Amino acid sequence: MTTLASATPGLAAGLRRLYFVRFGFAIVWAALLFASASDLGPLSVTLLVLYPLFDVAAAVVDSRSSRTTALYVNIAISSLAAVGLAIACASGIPAAERVWGAWAVVAGLVQLIVGLGRRRLGGQWPMMLSGGISVLAGTSFIVGASTSTSLAGLAGYAVLGGIFFLVSALRLGRPGAGR
Repeated sequence: MTTLASATPGLAAGLRRLYFVRFGFAIVWAALLFASASDLGPLSVTLLVLYPLFDVAAAVVDSRSSRTTALYVNIAISSLAAVGLAIACASGIPAAERVWGAWAVVAGLVQLIVGLGRRRLGGQWPMMLSGGISVLAGTSFIVGASTSTSLAGLAGYAVLGGIFFLVSALRLGRPGAGR
């Protein structure tokens, strides 16, 4: 039986590398944000804008190798999120969390759709689960933003997302791994 992974071994290897990079970025980013989470100073604002820009870069790399059209939606949404976050940060943490939450909802839906489309590649259940959790977390950020005084929840969100990328990278391309 020919699987998507055996038909496109380069795709699985490329995604594995990308997922490891995304894991490392998320962990470092979260640690830096957590250290500055109580205010919207230059470091935290830069980090908030950088995260969706990194997502754009990762989606560009991914789309070049996989030709997955849903990633173009992610590129557009993440680009808009970076601009929106830069603007929202001037209004405070609640505004930034609302923009982040809206981005998390849409990006999570895209991640879920892409993961479903790649099921036969293996290792995609963490991506599908992460996409679903992103939708829920994004909704939670939007709903709870009015009382938020810290960005620590966003750092936790990034750590969890990074862990899902790590698990997916470890399982990617293995027969029966997370279909």
